[in-house]
Amino acid sequence: MSTVTLNADNFGPLIDDHEIVIIDVGANWCAPCKAFDPTFEAASTKNPDVLFAKMNTEEEHALAAYFSIRSVPSVMVFREQTLLYNEPGAMDEAAIAQLINYIKGLDMNQVRQAVEAATEHVLYN
Repeated sequence: MSTVTLNADNFGPLIDDHEIVIIDVGANWCAPCKAFDPTFEAASTKNPDVLFAKMNTEEEHALAAYFSIRSVPSVMVFREQTLLYNEPGAMDEAAIAQLINYIKGLDMNQVRQAVEAATEHVLYN
């Protein structure tokens, strides 16, 4: 599967309709972003069960601000509508594969419980 373009209009449906979404956040002027493109595309073909998307910060200012993107390229990973990974920097194919395996191996019930506990702590302390 090739990558899809992510924007403010399709962000919600893409996240809602796919169990795992990996987003390459970049910009047209960014040389490291362009160098990362073939690696990201190759990973998308090796993982047809995962949605790979690209978000251009020059076009999606609001999304970039919402997710506090300060450096490109950055990689974000959602599973079951939960943001689990948001880090700057390009990755090689092995690192992407390792990240996908880690994300797939998570017990999402435990993740949701941890998020709920952390949210309660913040709200009530």
